[in-house]
Amino acid sequence: MRVEYINPFVEAAFNILKEVVDSDIKRGELYLKSTSQPVLGVAAIVGLAGDVEGRVLFDMNADTALGIASKMNGEDLTEFDDLAKATITELANMITAQAVTKLHELGFTFDLTPPAIFTGENMEVSDSGVEALIVPIELSYGKMEINVAVRER
Repeated sequence: MRVEYINPFVEAAFNILKEVVDSDIKRGELYLKSTSQPVLGVAAIVGLAGDVEGRVLFDMNADTALGIASKMNGEDLTEFDDLAKATITELANMITAQAVTKLHELGFTFDLTPPAIFTGENMEVSDSGVEALIVPIELSYGKMEINVAVRER
């Protein structure tokens, strides 16, 4: 997996999270995962097609998602309802749009699927034959993982 595909997502996540969440943000150690992996409980996924194909997953637990959604909406949300889901979906949309804009500037061409959100216990994601790069991010609300699995077409 080429780093040119990954860096724009990491940079966009930091830019957007600093802007909308106003939290201390720290990046953890990157790591590769080549087998199926558990999802933390709330996952927004965006599909990519074009010069590369794959997906970007924004993964967090429900408490982290609720904290982010509360901050973005300027109110204390107490349950992960439709407003909270729409907010996390929009966060994924904002991060991905900024990353893909940067990739377009670098000469790569991508199409995106609209973000979809999945919630629940005991979920896992499996990408057949594609390594996923995991970028852990620590926020004051908890941990988010940006999980990028792409391959060149």
